[in-house]
Amino acid sequence: MSLWRWKSSDDPREQIHFRARLARYFPISGWLPYYNRHLLSDDLVAAIIVTLMVIPQALAYAILAGLPAITGLYASMLPLLAYTVFGTSRTLAVGPMAIVSLMTAAALSPLYAAGTPSYSQAAATLAMLSGLILAVMGLLRLGFFANFLSHPVVSGLLTASGILIAASQFAGLLGIGGSGFTLIDQLGHLVTHLDALHWPTFALGASALLFLLLMRRAGQVLRRLGLGPGAATFIVRLGPVIAVATTTLLSWWLDLPAKGVNVVGDIPAHLPPLALPSFDPSLLRDLLLPAFLISVVGFIESVSLAQMLAARRRERVAPDQELVGLGTANLAAAFSSAMPVTGSLSRTVINFDAGARTPAAGAFAAVGVALVILFLTSLIAYLPVATLAASIIVSALTLVDLPGLQRTWRYSRSDFAAMCMTILLTFVEGVEAGVMAGVGVSLALYLYRTSRPHTAEVGRLPGTEHFRNVQRHDTEVDGEIALLRIDESLYFANARYLEDTVYALLADRPSMQHIVLICSAVNLIDASALESLEAINNRLKDSGITLHLAEVKGPVMDRLKKSDFLEHLTGESYLSTYAAWTDLRHRLHDESLAEATTSTPPRES
Repeated sequence: MSLWRWKSSDDPREQIHFRARLARYFPISGWLPYYNRHLLSDDLVAAIIVTLMVIPQALAYAILAGLPAITGLYASMLPLLAYTVFGTSRTLAVGPMAIVSLMTAAALSPLYAAGTPSYSQAAATLAMLSGLILAVMGLLRLGFFANFLSHPVVSGLLTASGILIAASQFAGLLGIGGSGFTLIDQLGHLVTHLDALHWPTFALGASALLFLLLMRRAGQVLRRLGLGPGAATFIVRLGPVIAVATTTLLSWWLDLPAKGVNVVGDIPAHLPPLALPSFDPSLLRDLLLPAFLISVVGFIESVSLAQMLAARRRERVAPDQELVGLGTANLAAAFSSAMPVTGSLSRTVINFDAGARTPAAGAFAAVGVALVILFLTSLIAYLPVATLAASIIVSALTLVDLPGLQRTWRYSRSDFAAMCMTILLTFVEGVEAGVMAGVGVSLALYLYRTSRPHTAEVGRLPGTEHFRNVQRHDTEVDGEIALLRIDESLYFANARYLEDTVYALLADRPSMQHIVLICSAVNLIDASALESLEAINNRLKDSGITLHLAEVKGPVMDRLKKSDFLEHLTGESYLSTYAAWTDLRHRLHDESLAEATTSTPPRES
């Protein structure tokens, strides 16, 4: 349908259908027609606050990735504009992120020297690959892929990454050149190079770190002094800005670069140059796996945060379209000399608390960053790298979730083991290995759990139509009828386990004549499970036992009807367990009466 046809159409249903299709692929069309001055006011205020926060973070994350500091600012411009058009979250703030920056450095460092033009071009190529992967996954509606990483594994990955990122910055805090992307390499490098500690840098960095840590605790003090929660929170979040401004002024006043303190240096005062990333086949091959892992980690964090904040305002986030939104943001980064981006945890929360109402707040923040680049970069030249290192350490430590480890240990030992394995591999082999281990462990746990589905023999609660586990409740049972409830979908991994369970029940119940499989929790029966059901049906038939089904869901029944299983089923398919129970009890009762009648000899007259 063309746009002209929609405009000229008088059919309201046709107009609604067109708008829905347009909003699906271009979410901006869903809110832009209703944009007004009240939304504009809220978005502008949020954009100003986020711009103040994004400057030190963007610079720090670019340096963490091994890139020139200006790259972080470039990554906070065009990607935000792209997400404004294609993203569905009203408050997600897109830009550089600590864990993605660390993964970028880990992917590029073996290929090129950090800070070189080739390194920067490779970062743009990495962003391009990540953008293509995300966009294609979105178009194919693969948002469910995020479910392959369980929450305990994600929590373990973030905890390990937070510690890894913080450890990587202690070298910059001490004035020692950093080395390595595993915890062992980083700690070993620090220990062996402690004699090279630069005391002015350490004094400045330690002071900034202490100030930022105290600012994290200052919220309660400020509220006790009479400040409102909003004002106290705003002052606390200005901590990095205050630290940057103070140490930069101190660096300029004392001429600290002349004393050996490493500073950001001159930053080009121009907007991001539009350039093509590298299309070298060997580079694309080397970066394909890191790009995929960056895409997965970035998407999981972004969509989880976006959905949590959207729920607070009764808004909706579409995971598949979020893939497209983040994909186009990374493509915009790739062609504007930037680096991989994703939704930032800290900036998104600030954006939400500041009152952002639409994605336009991100576009306004991009304009604010552009103004900073054009007019204020000369003031950043004296910014000490140690201050940025302190800012990254404090930010990274917010990812560490030690209470989550304790909660998981109490609730599930297997999930705790998965967390520990993810953390250990991240420490020893790096973030990429941690991500792959997390995916592998999550899938292995899922296969293990579902390959041994929980089943329960149930009985009737006396005087009711309810049926419960005979081992947990006092129930009414019949020795000739077995009611087996299956609490898991049936597929290739657990089909044989179901056979073993039924045969074990058959061995324990020699008087059994009927067995009912209660399928109320079964959402799927695949081809392997269907063959197992056929085998069970034939085996029970040979033993003189009738197989019945109960509470089969509509979609599952539709698939069973496409096979000939129901035609060969020796028993019936009942709508409810109670219907099966009453029918089979009556049937057994009638058979018992018939046997009694035929076995009683007639009386002599």
